[in-house]
Amino acid sequence: MDGVPAIPHQRNHPEAARSRTNNHTSNRTSTTTRTPPDTPVPSGARAAAAPAPSPATADNRFAVLGPVRAWRGGVALPSGSPQQRALLAVLLLRDGRTATAPELIDAIWGDDPPQQALATIRTYASRLRKVLEPGLLVSDAGGYAIRLRHQEALDLGIARSLAADAEKARAAGDRTLARTLLARALEMWDGEPLAGVPGPHAETERTRLSEWRLQLLETRLDLDLEVGHHAEAVSELTALTAAHPLQERLRELLMLALYRSGRQAEALAVYADTRRLLAEELGVDPRPELSALQQRILNADAELARAEDPAPAAAPVPVRPAQLPATVPDFTGRAAFVTELGEILAGADGQVMAVSALAGIGGVGKTTLAVHVAHAARPHFPDGQLYVDLQGTEPRPALPEAVLGSFLRALGTPDSSIPDSPADRAALYRSILDGRRVLVLLDNARDAAQVRPLLPGTAGCAALVTSRVRMSGLAGAHLVDLDVMSPEEALQLFTRIVGAERVGAERQAALDVVGACGFLPLAIRIAASRLAARRTWTVSVLAAKLADERRRLDELQAGDLAVKATFELGYGQLEPAQQRAFRLLGLADGPDVSLAAAAAVLDLPEHDTEDLLEALVDCSLLESAAPGRYRFHDLVRLYARACAERDEQAPGREDALDRLLDFYLATAARVYSVERPGDRLPAHLSATRHPGLVLTDPRAALDWLFAEADPLLACVRQSAGRPGALRRAVDLLWAAKDLSESGANSKQYESAALTLCEAARAARDARAEGRARTTLTMVHLFAGRFCEADDEARQAMDLAREAGDPLPSCWAPNDRGIIALYQNRYEDGERYLLEAIENFRADDNRIGEASALCNLSRIHVGLGRLGSAIDLAQQGIAVYDRMGLTLRLANGRYALGIALTQAGRLGEALAQLGEALSLFHDNRQPLWEGVTHFRLAEAHLAALRPALAAKHAEQAIALRGIGGEWRRATVLTVLGKALRRLGQPDRARACWRDAETVFAQLGSAELAEVRALLASELAA
Repeated sequence: MDGVPAIPHQRNHPEAARSRTNNHTSNRTSTTTRTPPDTPVPSGARAAAAPAPSPATADNRFAVLGPVRAWRGGVALPSGSPQQRALLAVLLLRDGRTATAPELIDAIWGDDPPQQALATIRTYASRLRKVLEPGLLVSDAGGYAIRLRHQEALDLGIARSLAADAEKARAAGDRTLARTLLARALEMWDGEPLAGVPGPHAETERTRLSEWRLQLLETRLDLDLEVGHHAEAVSELTALTAAHPLQERLRELLMLALYRSGRQAEALAVYADTRRLLAEELGVDPRPELSALQQRILNADAELARAEDPAPAAAPVPVRPAQLPATVPDFTGRAAFVTELGEILAGADGQVMAVSALAGIGGVGKTTLAVHVAHAARPHFPDGQLYVDLQGTEPRPALPEAVLGSFLRALGTPDSSIPDSPADRAALYRSILDGRRVLVLLDNARDAAQVRPLLPGTAGCAALVTSRVRMSGLAGAHLVDLDVMSPEEALQLFTRIVGAERVGAERQAALDVVGACGFLPLAIRIAASRLAARRTWTVSVLAAKLADERRRLDELQAGDLAVKATFELGYGQLEPAQQRAFRLLGLADGPDVSLAAAAAVLDLPEHDTEDLLEALVDCSLLESAAPGRYRFHDLVRLYARACAERDEQAPGREDALDRLLDFYLATAARVYSVERPGDRLPAHLSATRHPGLVLTDPRAALDWLFAEADPLLACVRQSAGRPGALRRAVDLLWAAKDLSESGANSKQYESAALTLCEAARAARDARAEGRARTTLTMVHLFAGRFCEADDEARQAMDLAREAGDPLPSCWAPNDRGIIALYQNRYEDGERYLLEAIENFRADDNRIGEASALCNLSRIHVGLGRLGSAIDLAQQGIAVYDRMGLTLRLANGRYALGIALTQAGRLGEALAQLGEALSLFHDNRQPLWEGVTHFRLAEAHLAALRPALAAKHAEQAIALRGIGGEWRRATVLTVLGKALRRLGQPDRARACWRDAETVFAQLGSAELAEVRALLASELAA
């Protein structure tokens, strides 16, 4: 759609509905399609609350996009009988225009008014006037009107305003803002408009407002696809096409969303279902747009995955002093910065002097970019361009008065006229530039104090400054933080120097080279120049040389260019405490480090640590990734480690890494305790010498864990090979198990678990290996790799017996019980879980016991013992409830919901599963959200609500990461059942064929059911 639909002023004839919806002028007719009883009407989050007041509308406010309601100062007002609400609705929807008595009577009662209709109208008006703000309801020319002071006083007015703003945002190209505004407009609906209001006027308006809402929703979904939210849109579009099966535009959007989600077969099946339905219901073919989309999907049209338009390149431009250095012929990338800086310089003409200051790490290309931009801007500065290297990284940087003397000479000032004092030179410099348009490029500045005297003072001139230090002290400057190149830009630069033929033959090796260079332009230029000068080398040879981190900096030098030398200039300017911080922080493997973790590494208070880190940021040797978080460039980290190996004793290096490991372990154990009060795991973890952070709020605790996920898991992997750190690393991984259960960090968690297993086996440490294999069991289990999970759990049990370790002795049989459940080995599962319960009780671990009880409940469901299954789940819930375990309570309700579903107590089952879903969402457990959506889909299917079943199944798929291919296939099976009941057999078969492929690859027992479903559909 090209814009945001405006609210229709009147209802079109019903027989025009299909052509209006599909935006074409066909003469087809259609019948009105009613929403199935199990299709939810989306509503806003405001429920019975008043529309949010603005400062100007703090008195009466009204709602018509749901039940007709009124508030005054946030307090709900009595709106009277249905007919009185009908009167209020008529007046509110006339936008302040007067409604005559006959119009009101006709609107409320139609052709059958009561005998005293006029008197009744007056009574209703009198009652409303008593509760409304004085002067709001007015009598006018024998009729009545409500004159709202602001449109925000009515929810419909707010929705109109938001829709209008969304249209403006979309026209301006801001699709993300337009989508947000439309979502807010749609939130104003609270069910059916004018719900419960009688009369022909209400019926007409109800239809009009509902149609407008559908148009807004269609536009928002269109924007969803434009901004890349394809997978999320599928669930909503599936429900909408079920509710409005003849709306071809919705079908078109669903096909596109499915195609962009990688579900091509389902997208084509939607077209087949639509064509059949239109033929059966209307005797027509799909509209041309839908057919064209089907053909593009069949052709795998690349344009369907639309790409953003590239940013326009800055127009290059060429002249009194002309001091600019030559620009490099192979300048690459930086298009956004070139455009941004070029526009600022172009705007300097006739305006206040423009100053742009570029800061960044050594070798990032500040000078190259500044020179390139300055050359492009030369036509805007016909009176000349000045350039100076201020030598800010040298022991003796250039003096401002010396630079001023040089500039004055370049501007034509005789030596005899150049004053001696710096202040007089600066004044003369500014006077000469007055009225001229000159660009000044101040390269490699040390600080703002060095730069200030060199700035022109008048409009029409501009200055470009480069420095390793951010020029925050330069008042009014436009600050630019220059980062490394994107991978695409880096490969392009490498190719320009080396040659397209050599790179094309070894593209992956070339990507490895630029990656090893950390996408730093200087490093890429050096590596490419070395390769270009050695015709016998292949790109793979260079990649192999750079793969050795210990030799990488030595390899990155060519002639007088060297990456290490660039870093040494910055390091040599640091104070001793700053140098120590730089060295020790470079030892940690994580992608970044928090302030608290850095304080642990340095063994300093946080405020002292912050001062040191900010000083390193100012020198561009460290980056501030976010408030309170810091990171190294990859090559700078290697240089910091080289400095540590040179200047720090081995015990000092190991102590720093030990403090970091202890910090993470102590804090992760506290997070575990906050999330699972009463769980015995922390009592069995290794002791630490660092206290960690004090966290008491569950949300704050989880925030910390997920924020630290990457550096924490990197610390685990790094500690696996350090003497004396293995057991603490294993314990840290177990304490951080939420990272595996969430699904967000599963790959990194699995990598760490595998690393620990190998290290523990090599060290012949049965305790460490048993615990490591238990964490690996969890990974396989959540990924649906049940055979691998069972093998790891079996080994963990054997190792636990050897080491006398109670932790795997409890959790490994619990996991084997779950695995047996998924493999339909219910008797085995019952045996394992009873063993787990016995071991948990021996360890006085009530939390673990409750978990095993809930798992045993699901085993009993499989055995057909539904009464005991419900009882076991309720026992587990009772334990969780007594101990205040919110997240674990969700697991208990999940198990109870499954048992109740199988027992046919569907209302209770849906309530339990709904509670579980909410708790999993609040605790950021997307994997468990996904499987709960799957169970809700099963329950709704059993309750003969296929539209809701399809919606929940789609939401499970959209969460991506619901537990591997096996779980995805189980969801697809249920989705197919729901789609078949919704009359979409082609798409149902596409789902089952996809599930069949997965189950066949995995050798799963569910394969037989899916093949039976496909066979039954073919027979039908």
